[in-house]
Amino acid sequence: MFRIPKTVFRRFASFQAGQPIHETRPHLVRSGELTTGISAMEYFNRRHRLAEQMPAQSLAILPGNTVKYASGAVFYHFQQNNDLFYLSGWQEPDSVLLLEKPNDNPDSVIFHMIVPPKDANAELWEGTRTGVDGVQEIFNADRATDNRNLHSYLRPLLNNYSKVLYDFDSQKKSLFNRVFSSRDKPPPSRETIETLLREANCQISSLSKYVTEMRKVKSNAELRVMRMAGKISGRAYNQAYAKRFRSEKGLHAYLEYRFISGGCDKSAYIPVVAGGTNALCIHYTRNDQLFKGDELVLVDAAGSLGGYCADISRTWPVSGKFTPAQAELYQAVLNVERKCIELCTQRQGLGMSDLHDESVRFMTAELRNCGFHGVSSYEVMRHLYPHYIGHNLGLDVHDVPGHARGASFVKGQVVTVEPGVYVPDDPRWPKHFRGLGIRVEDDVAVGDDNYVVLTAEAAKEIVDIETIAEHGVTTKLEDEVVDVWAL
Repeated sequence: MFRIPKTVFRRFASFQAGQPIHETRPHLVRSGELTTGISAMEYFNRRHRLAEQMPAQSLAILPGNTVKYASGAVFYHFQQNNDLFYLSGWQEPDSVLLLEKPNDNPDSVIFHMIVPPKDANAELWEGTRTGVDGVQEIFNADRATDNRNLHSYLRPLLNNYSKVLYDFDSQKKSLFNRVFSSRDKPPPSRETIETLLREANCQISSLSKYVTEMRKVKSNAELRVMRMAGKISGRAYNQAYAKRFRSEKGLHAYLEYRFISGGCDKSAYIPVVAGGTNALCIHYTRNDQLFKGDELVLVDAAGSLGGYCADISRTWPVSGKFTPAQAELYQAVLNVERKCIELCTQRQGLGMSDLHDESVRFMTAELRNCGFHGVSSYEVMRHLYPHYIGHNLGLDVHDVPGHARGASFVKGQVVTVEPGVYVPDDPRWPKHFRGLGIRVEDDVAVGDDNYVVLTAEAAKEIVDIETIAEHGVTTKLEDEVVDVWAL
């Protein structure tokens, strides 16, 4: 049954957990928080909100992710299923979250966690595990068990409930993955759950549709974390403007260093660092070319803090000074971005698809003013601005993909606004713009009749970029930030 989180008023100073908690990492997780910036009470309230939407006599099943390997024993950085993380704060692999709602009362819901057990030998190699007792004492699970008991633990619950909320693994596979499907099996926990569900006589419906609607609107605590991630990331861009890099990989390495040393946990995604005509590839991530001449560099990179992502794109001259043609086209893109940001309010009644349509209209007008005479909106979308204006942002870079683009913006939603222009070497387009790729992107929190740009620190006006490039960053910044909340 739901109970007030113990971590609000109890301390477990001697307890070692498998992820940062206040008692072991007070510089990362403040008192009362379960993860950076998010309190135990907020996680409790999220589960309660989900319980309010669940049918009576139903069971929600949410498997976490497993560690993935690049080759042999070389593992990738672990990424939790973000729906599970959103509801629990739990960051360890091979775990399953269950919410059991035996009747109409949401307060009757029982929170179960199935997690890896304490294991001295495994912990010697892989680090501390929180274990079954820890997930109850720290993460406030009502009931918990060792993940080796998954089958015997879950079967009786399925026998008690005919309504189950669960999402089968419907991720679209590429042709390559289909050919080599034997190498792309789901984790054992998901395999076991789906075997039991097929055996049981259950009415199965989607869980993600409920969590998507919850995750779409950010709490004040989430917005504070995202604002800090944007602030740290924006400062890194300004510091990069002030340097002269010889290569894409040098700039790539510097930005990632500044995201992390500035206070973020990691990069939010693989950065795009595209010099010259490499910027014509929208998701260019090779980042292995040398810079030359007076070309522009397009960068799409940002940090992640407490699981929450920033997402920034900036374009600037590697020489520190825009040429007239670069400045003209850059200003056109910046004008479009500024106009689109002003539409990101609930009162305007627009949604992402409406914003995209407006961005195409704005971009077409701006390009005509730049000398793209007679260019149509279709040609702009097809050849010069082929991507969408933006997306939701949160725990995932492209957050809550199940949320309809046509839905109107609501207060607390965070979206990216990222118009761009990519001019191919084609005689249809003005010669002095060919080969230029420009994108400007910020993260915007939607308000009732206002908005907040969460990435405001990253300079984007031409005069500001050129001034920083010439004179450097005047604000004193720490080389290594330990306490992000003191920034």
